[in-house]
Amino acid sequence: MTPELTVLALAGLLQGLQFCLYSATAIAQVGAGKAAGPRDKTIELTGGAGRLQRAMNNHFEALILFTIAVVVITLGDKGTGLSAACAWTYLGARVLYVPAYYFGWTPWRSLIWFVGFLSTILMIVSALI
Repeated sequence: MTPELTVLALAGLLQGLQFCLYSATAIAQVGAGKAAGPRDKTIELTGGAGRLQRAMNNHFEALILFTIAVVVITLGDKGTGLSAACAWTYLGARVLYVPAYYFGWTPWRSLIWFVGFLSTILMIVSALI
C-alpha cells in the first residue's frame, strides 16, 4: 500500500475516533434518551461536546479534499516523497486539531487547520506537475 493510502486509512480511523469522542460527550450532556430519540427538534450542544462535534464535522469536510488528493496521487501514479510527507503532515495536523479545537487554542487551531489544508493542496498540485 502506498504511504498516501496508509495515511488515508489512518485518517478514516481518526474520523471514527472523533465520532466516538463526540458521541460520548454529547450523550453525557443531553442524556441517552434524548440522544437516541428521533431528534425532531435540533439538539444544541455546548462546551466540549459542541467543540468536538464541530471538530468532527470539520474533519469530514477536510477528509473529502484529502481523499481527492490521495485518489489523484494513487491513480495517477504520482506518489513521491513530497506527496508522502504531505500526507503524513495532513494526518499530524488533523490529530493536533482535535485538542486544539477542544481546548480553544487560539490562534493555533487555525494555524494547525491551515497546515493540513496546505498539505492537501500541495499533494494535488504535485500530481499535476
